[in-house]
Amino acid sequence: MSLLTRTALADLKPLHFLWEVRDRIGILRLNRPDRKNPLTFDSYAELRDLFRALPHATDVDVVVLGSNGGNFCSGGDVHDIIGPLVGMEMTDILAFTRMTGDLVKAMIGCGRPVIAAVDGIAVGAGAILAMASDLRLATPDARCAFLFTRVGLAGCDMGACAMLPRIIGQGRAAELLYTGRVMTAAEGHAWGFWNALHPTEGLDDAAMALARQLAAGPTFAQGITKTQLNQEWNMGLEQAIEAEAQAQAICMQTKDFERAYRAFVAKEKPVFEGN
Repeated sequence: MSLLTRTALADLKPLHFLWEVRDRIGILRLNRPDRKNPLTFDSYAELRDLFRALPHATDVDVVVLGSNGGNFCSGGDVHDIIGPLVGMEMTDILAFTRMTGDLVKAMIGCGRPVIAAVDGIAVGAGAILAMASDLRLATPDARCAFLFTRVGLAGCDMGACAMLPRIIGQGRAAELLYTGRVMTAAEGHAWGFWNALHPTEGLDDAAMALARQLAAGPTFAQGITKTQLNQEWNMGLEQAIEAEAQAQAICMQTKDFERAYRAFVAKEKPVFEGN
């Protein structure tokens, strides 16, 4: 896709997950509920491609990554991924691990807030998908585990050693990544991994309400917020302050900034249009 191409994603028909666009919100669910929604080689790649397309989308301002059939994602499919990996050459394995990491990079770089709405199981790569989202909602029954060491792998998968400590702290992240144990919903909420817990029957409504709130906001400025939240990980304080000065100067040239001012003067609620 050309960098200059702008496209609508409402008509996208993915083969390996469910996708719809409603009220400028892209709703995505893995679609193998009978096996707790595992990932395959193909679904990894198709998810990456979707998130790579989002910066050019004309009709999506927020993404909700939801659960299906009572579960979020059980990680890489044992038969469709783990089995074949055992017999692969190193170069092919490295191509796969780079591709899975590229999904996380695509989520970070998509320019849209991503909300994970997690019920049931979110383990392995499923835990990573939740971690790589900007905001995370869950039910009290949600069980999240970075279980890579339990299958003979390192805990440093798809950016976990970089991102998880920033969310819940180094010591807590180290425990989860070394042991692979389940983080309960209550622990995850107390530690700041989950932004909020909602009853199962209210999870989708809560995620959509939050998504609508973001979609009604100054979406260009929110894209700048996402960029700065991620880029400033690697900046010193002086660099970060200068980067934010430049970012805010750009936002002050938008029509949404002017709309907010005029609405304030008129004692009205601003109606943002994302430009």
